[in-house]
Amino acid sequence: MIPMTLAEIARVLGAGLHDVPDPHALVTAPSAVDSREVRPGGLFAATAGARVDGHDYAAGAVADGAVAVLAARPVGVPAILVEDVQSALGVLARHVLGRLDPTVIALTGSVGKTTTKDLLAQVLEPHAPTISTDRSFNNELGLPLTVLRADAGTRYLVLEMGAGTKGDLTYLTGIAPPDLSLVLNVGAAHVSRMGGGLADVAAAKGELVEALPPDGYALLNADDPYVVGMVPRTRARIVLYGRSPGAAVRAERVALDEAGRAAFDLVTPSGRARVRLGLVGAHQVANALGAAAAAVTLGLPADGIAAGLSAAGRRSPGRFEISERPDGVTVVDDAYNANPESMRAGLHAFKALAGSRRTVAILGGMGQQADASRARHAQVGRLVAELGIDVLIAVGEEDVPAMAREARLSGPGVTVHLSEDVTGAITLAKELIEPGDVVFVKASSEYGLGACARALR
Repeated sequence: MIPMTLAEIARVLGAGLHDVPDPHALVTAPSAVDSREVRPGGLFAATAGARVDGHDYAAGAVADGAVAVLAARPVGVPAILVEDVQSALGVLARHVLGRLDPTVIALTGSVGKTTTKDLLAQVLEPHAPTISTDRSFNNELGLPLTVLRADAGTRYLVLEMGAGTKGDLTYLTGIAPPDLSLVLNVGAAHVSRMGGGLADVAAAKGELVEALPPDGYALLNADDPYVVGMVPRTRARIVLYGRSPGAAVRAERVALDEAGRAAFDLVTPSGRARVRLGLVGAHQVANALGAAAAAVTLGLPADGIAAGLSAAGRRSPGRFEISERPDGVTVVDDAYNANPESMRAGLHAFKALAGSRRTVAILGGMGQQADASRARHAQVGRLVAELGIDVLIAVGEEDVPAMAREARLSGPGVTVHLSEDVTGAITLAKELIEPGDVVFVKASSEYGLGACARALR
């Protein structure tokens, strides 16, 4: 955070100060919306959520070192009063970014955003000061909080941008206009809120390239026709990446080792180098190529990019997070979120990791799938059977039973159990899991199946 006085911040926001003994007190640390994450010298933004209201935690935040609270009403401690805290955070972030000069790399996609962001950050960090989105803080609150972590030394700002509906990316890019826009893929995530079809998802995701200036770069996945279809929507320069032969940044000689980790030749306009990923799953090749395309565009050499990708590890929790138990059971926590594409990629990676070991898949619902929800859950059940997974525990109601039914019908070799809730799934899993098993846990985050993975670890 660049140092700013409370009076300066109030002027930027057109706000008033309340219970502030010293308007010249400096904010020098990043802002936070979670009072538990307040840092001395920072600003606490009191947002009102569905379950808690940050205003109730204002006094505690100041006691823990916050200089003041960004609030919608007086809170009994130093405060900058605004009409809308979320909007004010965005305005403050836009102002701060305007006083700095980092290269802004924005990325979006239906699957793989967080992993790609983490890979790119790890490639860039050895070369220059880099700030990247923490975990999946990619929305109207998380993005400005990331921007406000930047300072005068920041060279690269890697921003994951999520889109739950049309207009979201237009809003986010208004706060942080990108120099590079990376679009990974178009899938069925949030499809019910975007109009119901993949073309609607593509329309929303394409807002990221529309925000580019003519001298910017649109980095597009050549293997996804919906993404390639975004070319006419930007005046910026185009860089295609993928496994397609015509992609400027591409993968050749792809191979998986016995643990399901991919290796490939990274081919770029300036040379090639071998990449050996530490992450599990063939789908990680696409994520790595997206990160590589950004790094190539920023001028990094192929061998340096390959070294960074090969050394990179998993940073964000709940995404193919592997834990080993003393009894030889491997628990794979992939329960942060799920849609048909990520479920398919996760199951394939899980099966590759397991090899010949006994497999137990604990799968919950995929949210926001519109009218196709039941059919898409059934497709997951069919894939479970096709992959030869030994045990399926399907968790939930609504469309989840369709997953269980299809698994039973498609594969007599799979043992299928249905649990109505997470508590029942934990009890059932503890009864069924045997020493040496590989266990895979995945669902959309709103179903809370991460608790199952934690209990089994």
